Amino acid sequence: MSKEQSISTVVLRRGKEESLARRHPWVFSGAIERIIEGDKPLAEGDVVDVVTKQGEFIARGHYQIGSIAVRVLSFEREAIDAEWWNRHIAQAKELRDSLSMTHNEHTTCYRLVHGEGDLLPGLVVDIYGSTAVVQCHSVGMYHSRMAIAEAIRQAYGEKIKAIYDKSSQTLPFKAELGAIDGYLWGRSTADDGIVLENGLKFKVNWEEGQKTGFFIDQRENRDLVRQYARGRRVLNTFCYTGGFSVAALAGGAREVVSIDLSERAVKLAEENVELNFGSEAPHRAIACNAVEYLKDIDDDYDLIILDPPAFAKHHKVLGNALQGYKKINARALQKIRPGGILFTFSCSQAVSRDIFRTTIFTAAAIARRRVRIIGQLTQPADHPINIYHPEGEYLKGLVVYVE
Repeated sequence: MSKEQSISTVVLRRGKEESLARRHPWVFSGAIERIIEGDKPLAEGDVVDVVTKQGEFIARGHYQIGSIAVRVLSFEREAIDAEWWNRHIAQAKELRDSLSMTHNEHTTCYRLVHGEGDLLPGLVVDIYGSTAVVQCHSVGMYHSRMAIAEAIRQAYGEKIKAIYDKSSQTLPFKAELGAIDGYLWGRSTADDGIVLENGLKFKVNWEEGQKTGFFIDQRENRDLVRQYARGRRVLNTFCYTGGFSVAALAGGAREVVSIDLSERAVKLAEENVELNFGSEAPHRAIACNAVEYLKDIDDDYDLIILDPPAFAKHHKVLGNALQGYKKINARALQKIRPGGILFTFSCSQAVSRDIFRTTIFTAAAIARRRVRIIGQLTQPADHPINIYHPEGEYLKGLVVYVE
């Protein structure tokens, strides 16, 4: 019987184990004193053990090059093998089962795995009908993608017909993996690209669209727009595929205008509106800069949605990002009709809930309008937040009433 191969060991500096003792799932490079290699040279994506300076085991995880040096997979000394992947994907599905997401005839798209929130850091899996879309954000997860795909098949059986890997744009650039998006198993048909969200139809293109094809995390917030939209003229900025626009029309909006810099996104928004309401719906889609468009709208709208892309990917650019949020929100607050409602969001992990709220307060003061908060928004239950990893609360939003 062959001897079990030893893995590399990351030794922490004295006192740097405290965050791991609180089950935070990251080890930062500055916390490492030295690395003891195992039977083979350490490479990015390998599984490593993390120990204290005294040699006590703390965690096991994927090694990576960068400020986050280890993403923790387990706080137990256990094998990261097929049985481990099967168990963890099954546990993620069990949560969605308990939320009635896996058997909901009105909503057929949801997130199965949300990174640290499902104790699988560096991995995202979204379900679109009978297709699973896998997106790896770390080299370790990318190397494990076939085991992940098999675990999804084990969990879903015949309910999943295809598994697509969409990792080429999310992997670390310097890893130079040469990743190419493609099907890990099976293949989808054109009809599989139409999903339901709260009874509304959407075309999803996971092969060419942003993220995994659709912004699933705004599902509940879109439904809230639907509730508030009746009789209102709605402006949906940064509309992408028109999710908020479709929701507003479903809620009885008098007119909806969708704005996005991407002509392709605008076309998709138009297609989704037509898919649900036909070609005569009171909807216009314009390819233009949303910030510039807001300059000249006067008081045309009484419901505005600001859902920009992440202005701050990391803390180094936080200052500039906050200026961007303040500027666009001040313009919207200045222009919206009295009695209007503004839905405003930040999906920047670096922007905390308190900082975002303070930024909107500043924008309201600049606009010199009376503003009241009537809703505080976050990500839905299929995007869970690991209580030991508060950074996972990336989506925050406010609904404000403007007099």
